[in-house]
Amino acid sequence: MIYTTNTGDMWDFIAYKTLGSEYLLPLLLDANPKYHDIYIFSGGIEIVIPDINTDIITDRPEWLAETDEENEV
Repeated sequence: MIYTTNTGDMWDFIAYKTLGSEYLLPLLLDANPKYHDIYIFSGGIEIVIPDINTDIITDRPEWLAETDEENEV
């Protein structure tokens, strides 16, 4: 799938909008290495959206604890 950026789009927003979670941003970066240095996009850039297996995706990345209280020091 291809996503065409709007002016002001950022990686986390694109990940959330297209893949359902901003935590999946690394998958977008891997699929679009020529755009790694862009933080805020201009309009009209075509971003490749990789196919993902949603069966193995969780709401929180593995490196986060199960609850926010567990993350407190």
